[in-house]
Amino acid sequence: MMNLHLFRRVSLIVFAILALAIFVAPRLRAQSMSLDKDAPMTLYKNARIYTNDPGVPWAAAMLVRGEIILAVGDEDEVTALAEKGTKVVDLEGHFVMPGFNDAHVHLGSAGYDALSVRLHGAPSIEELQKRLAAAVASSKGGEWVTGSGWDHTLWPEKKFPTRADLDKVSPKNPVYLTHISGHVAVANSLALKLAGVTAKTPSPAGSEIEHDASGEPDGMLKENAMGLVESKIPPPSPEHRRKGIELALADVAANGVTSLQDNSLVDALGKTAAANAGNDTWDDFRVYRELKKEGKLTVRITEWLPFTAPLERLEAMRKEGGTTDPWLRTGALKFVADGALGSRTAAMLAPYSDDPKTSGLLAMEPEKLRMMAIERDKAGFQLNFHAIGDRANRVALDTFEAVAKANGPRDRRDRVEHAQIVALSDIPRFASLNVIASMQPSHETTDMRWAESRVGPERAKGAYAWNSIQKFGGRLAFGTDYDVEVISPFRGLYACVTRELSDGGPAGGWQPQEKISLADCIRAYTSGSAYAEFMEGKKGELKAGELADFIVLSDDLTQIKPSQYTKTKVLLTIVGGRTVYTASK
Repeated sequence: MMNLHLFRRVSLIVFAILALAIFVAPRLRAQSMSLDKDAPMTLYKNARIYTNDPGVPWAAAMLVRGEIILAVGDEDEVTALAEKGTKVVDLEGHFVMPGFNDAHVHLGSAGYDALSVRLHGAPSIEELQKRLAAAVASSKGGEWVTGSGWDHTLWPEKKFPTRADLDKVSPKNPVYLTHISGHVAVANSLALKLAGVTAKTPSPAGSEIEHDASGEPDGMLKENAMGLVESKIPPPSPEHRRKGIELALADVAANGVTSLQDNSLVDALGKTAAANAGNDTWDDFRVYRELKKEGKLTVRITEWLPFTAPLERLEAMRKEGGTTDPWLRTGALKFVADGALGSRTAAMLAPYSDDPKTSGLLAMEPEKLRMMAIERDKAGFQLNFHAIGDRANRVALDTFEAVAKANGPRDRRDRVEHAQIVALSDIPRFASLNVIASMQPSHETTDMRWAESRVGPERAKGAYAWNSIQKFGGRLAFGTDYDVEVISPFRGLYACVTRELSDGGPAGGWQPQEKISLADCIRAYTSGSAYAEFMEGKKGELKAGELADFIVLSDDLTQIKPSQYTKTKVLLTIVGGRTVYTASK
C-alpha cells in the first residue's frame, strides 16, 4: 500500500498538473496573461511564507515559472515539482509575503517632487524660507521654483504662509509651493502676477483665493484655485520627467510595493479648468510605457482617468491606455469631491470645531455630480470619489446609491478614497451599497495630532474608522497617498494595530475601537487592493496561478512587536518573477 506521505506527494503533483492544464491556463488567457511554458523555473525554498490565503496561510517553498506561481507548500513536495535546471534560491529562513498593492498614489507628482524643493518635515516658516533660498540661489533669474510638503501644523504659529514670506527670499523668481495635503498651495507675488491673479480675480467654483486685509491676494490658493498658477508653470523636460519617475520607482521597489493605483493622469487633467487639456497630459503614462517596453518597469500600474473629462474623451483614453495589460492599464474614474482636513477644505456637515466660520468646500453641486456619475457608470466605468469630510462622504454614498438605482445592478466596486471622517450613520452604507473604502492608515498617525481639534470629540468617533467599516461588512483597500505620505506600507501596518504616534502614545491609541489586526491590515494592503481594481485571484495572495509578486523581509511581521514594523527592511522585491530590488549588504 502507498504510505500516507507518498500519497500526499503524488496527490499534490497530480493536483498541480491538473490545475495548470485545466484551471490556471484558461483563466490566465482570459486576463491577457499566459503561462510561458518555455520560461525558466525558479524554486524559492527555506522560507517562512505568509501566503495571505486564509485556507493555507503558511508555506516553506514556492515554485515560479516566468511571471506565474506554479506551486506553494511544503519544501519537499514543491521541490519534487521542479524540473531539471531549475534555479534554486535559498531564502535562509526569511519571512516572505505578497508584495504590497498601494491603492492610492501620485507617482508622477512624486517624481516631479523628487527633483523640486523638499519641504517635508520643515519645523517652521524660517526653515521653509531657508530651503527655498537655497533652491533660488541655484536657479536662473526668472526661472520657476516649485516645491511641496510643507505642513503648517508643525509650526509654532500654525498659520498658512503668505506671498510676503516667499517674497523675502525670492523676489525675482516665481515660486509655487504645495501643502503636504496637495489641496492648497502658496505662491509669491511674481507667480501671482504671471498667472494674472489680482484682487478682482474670482475664486473658481469649489475653491478659494485668500486675501489679506487690504483685499489683495495673500498667496494662498485652495483647491481649484491652484490651477490658476499651476497652468503657468512650464512642464518638465522629457529627461527631467523620466529621471524623477525613475527616482520614485526606485523608492517604490525599495519599500516592497509591487502594484500601484495611480493618480498621474488625474493630477494632470482632473482640475475643472484643465479638463480639456491636450495630449501632453499623457506624458507620465508615456514614460511608464517606455519603461515597460524597455523591460525596466518595476511595478504594476493601474492608471485612473479624470471623472470631469467629457465622456467621449474618457472612452478614447480608456481605449488608448488599455484595460487588460497586467503591467500597465487604465482603471477607475477619479473625482475629487472635497479638500483636506488639515487645510479645513474637507466638506463637513457642520462647521469646523476650531474654525466655525467654515464647513469646508464641496467641489461640485450634488445634483450635477449625480447626473455625470449616472452617465459615466452607464458607459461601464468604475467610479472613484475622493471624499474626506463627512458631508463629502455622504454625497459620495448618495451618488453611488442613485447610480445603482438609475442603471440597475452590476459588479461596480465604486470606491471612496480616504473616507477620513464619516458620520456614524453612514458607516454601514459602505457594505450595503458595496462601496469600497480605499483608505491610507498612515494618515491617521500623521493627523491624530490635530484631527480631533478640527472636528471635535463626537465626529472623531467616525474618524479613520477601519474596524467599523469592516465590522459592518464593508471592504477595505489600503494605500499611502504617496508622496503626500512616504511610500512605506510599514507605517500603515503600525497605524492599523496601534493607532499611536510614531514615537508611541497615547496609551492604547487614539480612537482605539478602530484598530484592526495585522492580518486584516495586510489583506487590505494586498488582496483587498487587488479586489478594488478587479484583480482578485490574479495577485494579492501567494498560491498557484497567481502572479509571482512577493517580497522578502528582514523580520517576521507576525512575530515582532508593532513598534518594530517600521524598522523592518525589505531584502528583496520580486515582481512577475523578476527581482527589481535587492537590499545592499
